[in-house]
Amino acid sequence: MQLLAMLFFVGLGLYDERDISIKGLDVVRKADLVYVEFYTSRLMGASIERLEEFYGRKVVPLSRQDVEVDPAWLSKAEHSNVAFLVGGDPMISTTHLDLRLRALDMGIETRIIHASTILPAVSGLTGLQNYRFGRSTSIPFPYTARGRRVVPETPYHVAMENRRLNLHTLLYLDLQEERCMTVNDGVEILLEVDRDRGDGLLGSTLGVGIARAGSEDATVRADRLEELVHHPFGGPLHILVIPAKLHFMEGRALMALARAPEEIVKEAEI
Repeated sequence: MQLLAMLFFVGLGLYDERDISIKGLDVVRKADLVYVEFYTSRLMGASIERLEEFYGRKVVPLSRQDVEVDPAWLSKAEHSNVAFLVGGDPMISTTHLDLRLRALDMGIETRIIHASTILPAVSGLTGLQNYRFGRSTSIPFPYTARGRRVVPETPYHVAMENRRLNLHTLLYLDLQEERCMTVNDGVEILLEVDRDRGDGLLGSTLGVGIARAGSEDATVRADRLEELVHHPFGGPLHILVIPAKLHFMEGRALMALARAPEEIVKEAEI
């Protein structure tokens, strides 16, 4: 592939340095400069050092400030080939779309090199049909404001609205520096909101937790949320799904792939 002066958004895939596409690897090895950001998503099976060893290139990590507030490095793509690496697929995050639009405003040509990302991986690992997913959202960690603990309710409302529309909900789990939210944390937050509101709607609801998608030891487990909160999922990254009513094929898949109890699946089937 012959490269011109351009900014390449290169997806790294789900888990480690080997998930990059051949086309993406070709771009990285021929680029003049290579940058990476790991705050919107991370490759838990790879470090910067492993990326550099596999790609044979120096990889410069960028902070949130470097990407969202002051991306001074963008100007280098006016006269050089710059590869910007991100976990998953490059344009899943609106942060990356904003960066692309900034580059275009500067007269910088851009190109996207796609890679595997979490939504199709979740469908494949669980058997839940891709077209039945509704709006997705993130579960953030609770925080303190004016001396009061605040538990954001948006994820709860999104999940309940999707259930009303008979759509599955994909819930991304918060990342804060070295702190990665677990499925257990995410479920407990949803149940806390449910208790505080007095709704009592979620405890017996079916949930699906996925850990380390893309790795050889990925874990997938389905159960009632009140039981799923206690299941050991192991290391990060984790993601949570609240399914809608299940097509019978989805029910069979969850029993086979996620050890979902048959009686719960039957209750959840259409």
